[in-house]
Amino acid sequence: MAIDPSAQVAPTARVHPDAAIGPRTRIGEYCVIESDVAIGADCLLEPYVYVKRWTTIGDGNEISAGSALGTDPFDKAFTAARSYLRIGNRNRIREHYTISRGTEPESTTEVGDDNYIMGSGHIAHNCRVGNNNVIASCALLAGYVDVEDQAFISGGVVIHQFSKIGRLAMIGGNTRVNADVPPYFLYSEFNVAPVGLNITGLKRAGFADASIRPLKTAFRLLYKSGLKLDEAVARIEREIPTEHTLHLVRFIRSSKRGICRPSRST
Repeated sequence: MAIDPSAQVAPTARVHPDAAIGPRTRIGEYCVIESDVAIGADCLLEPYVYVKRWTTIGDGNEISAGSALGTDPFDKAFTAARSYLRIGNRNRIREHYTISRGTEPESTTEVGDDNYIMGSGHIAHNCRVGNNNVIASCALLAGYVDVEDQAFISGGVVIHQFSKIGRLAMIGGNTRVNADVPPYFLYSEFNVAPVGLNITGLKRAGFADASIRPLKTAFRLLYKSGLKLDEAVARIEREIPTEHTLHLVRFIRSSKRGICRPSRST
């Protein structure tokens, strides 16, 4: 492993000889990079970033001041055995953020590409965060949380371990997520509850009206019809089988925690 000649390392930074730093990457003042770390090309680490052992960071990432990546899990079962944090490309991770590596030996926490992760939050051990997600400030993801792509997790959201967040779901601020959150919908309340379709997110993602209409029907069948869950899912599959409604069906059928339900006041 080596530091590429085109990389810039501040004089106060400490980079272990066994770390690899890619071309044109800039390491700021007082950063600490441990052994067995690989950082790709064109990354920026602002001052006081700490990257711990067995962490891999791809290309074009921006890590803001005070963040700590690859930290030991907050898990009493952790034995200090080797495990990993893998971060993809073009992510922005803002100030004072922490992401843990896996708990079990050789297990991994994964963050994909093009995510915007705001400050002062935490992604715990063995999470899997996909691509193009927004995770706002002070959101907390517990262990083994799975976030698909293009979700929006607002500020102050807390997500219980083993929960799954579907594609293009939007979760309102200060919501407690204690069940799986199906894709494409908007959620709020103290205990997460569906409130409608994520119209803004869908349109920003390029969904045409013809793709949105079946999802509106799916929402009504799932949450407003009074049908049992299995009946609603079967009707969605049978009556409005599009690419996106079938993804919704697969998500629900694969849920192990159960999906969130409407609040009693609705």
